[in-house]
Amino acid sequence: MDQPREPAFNAPWPALAMAAVIIVGFGLQTFLPPEQILPTYGFSPQAMAQGRWITLFSALFLHGSWAHALLNGVAALAFGAPVARYYGVRPAGALAFLLFYLACGALANLGYGWVHAGDPHLLVGASGAVAGLMAAAARMLAGKGVPGPFLSPQVVGMTAAWVVVNLLIAVVGFAPGAGDMPVAWEAHLFGYAVGLVLVTPFGWLSRRGVVD
Repeated sequence: MDQPREPAFNAPWPALAMAAVIIVGFGLQTFLPPEQILPTYGFSPQAMAQGRWITLFSALFLHGSWAHALLNGVAALAFGAPVARYYGVRPAGALAFLLFYLACGALANLGYGWVHAGDPHLLVGASGAVAGLMAAAARMLAGKGVPGPFLSPQVVGMTAAWVVVNLLIAVVGFAPGAGDMPVAWEAHLFGYAVGLVLVTPFGWLSRRGVVD
C-alpha cells in the first residue's frame, strides 16, 4: 500500500504568504520607476522627522535587489514558520502574525531613525521584521513550540551569533543583496530585540480568537 506523500511545503500559510508578499512584491516593484517609489515609500530618519510615519511600514515591502528580496523571503519563511505555527492559522493567529511582523519591522526602523537622527539616506527591506521572526523562532526552539526562557542556551546562542554577525557587517559595511543601500545593522539588532520580547504578548492576542 502506498504511503501518503508529505506536502512539499508544510509551513503554516501565514509564513508562506509573507514570503510570497516579499518576493512577489519586489517583482511588482521592478515595474515601477525607482526614482519615484523609493523616495516616496522608503524609510529615512529625515522622512520620520518630517512626520512621514507611514514609511516605517511601507519600507518593509520594498527591496534593493532580487538578492535582497529573495534572502529576506527565504528567511521569513524559515524563521516565520515556527512563529506562525505557535500563533495558529485561524484568522486571529494570522492577524497576530502579521501585526507581530509589522511591529518588529516598524520598531526596527524607528530604532535606526533614532540612532541616525536626520539622516536622509533611504532604508528599504524587511530585514528588521525578519530579525524579529528570528528572535521569536529562537524562543520557540527553546520552548519546543512555545516561547522559551530568555536565558535558555538556544536564545543566548542565537542572540550572541546575531550580534557578532551584525558587528562584523558594521565593520565591513557590506551585506549580501544590499546593493547601494546602507546596511542597517542597527535595525537588525533593534528588530531582534523587539522580537524576543513581543512574541509572547502577540501570542496572547492570537489566543483571544480561540477563547472568545
